[in-house]
Amino acid sequence: MTEVRVRRGRPGHSLDSLLDVAVAVFNERGYDATSMEELAARLGVTKSAIYHHVPSKVELLRMALDRALDALFAVTAEPGAVTGRAIDRLEHVVRGSVRVLAAELPFVTLLLRVRGNSAVEEAALARRREFDRIVTDLVRAAEEEGDVRPDVDPAVTSRLLFGTVNSLTEWYRPGGSLSADDLADALVTTAFRGLRTRP
Repeated sequence: MTEVRVRRGRPGHSLDSLLDVAVAVFNERGYDATSMEELAARLGVTKSAIYHHVPSKVELLRMALDRALDALFAVTAEPGAVTGRAIDRLEHVVRGSVRVLAAELPFVTLLLRVRGNSAVEEAALARRREFDRIVTDLVRAAEEEGDVRPDVDPAVTSRLLFGTVNSLTEWYRPGGSLSADDLADALVTTAFRGLRTRP
């Protein structure tokens, strides 16, 4: 895959601020229903000012989806996710995923809405499936180590865990009384109590 070279932005209009606005509009209206004219109007710039940063709308989508996915995969590479008992590594990945969701809420929300309608979306879905496989393998390893109850299929357990994590996009709002760590504690306490074979 060829790497798209992103041009440096003009002063006052950073790529990050453009991406933030684009993701907000994609989430409000849907990616397909959003035009570059609308993005320009929302930013208060011309379309050419956007093209100074990125070559196309699809590149904005790719960058947004990669931002969410890169953050999730980074969690799986942290020391707590690669050393120790599988149940503890699984818990680390779940906690880290909640923190990513809280920190990158609009980007994760957009990721969860893609349906594979383009090559960029298909690539994002393939990466999501790879992340799911990592989690399923952790559940299976924890079961083999005797720490997770064996009467539920590891793939089902993985889907249930991350179905719960992903549902947070529907109601969690950063900056409220519930911090990301509090949220992760609550989710892990309720979910892992039913998963573990022993306290």
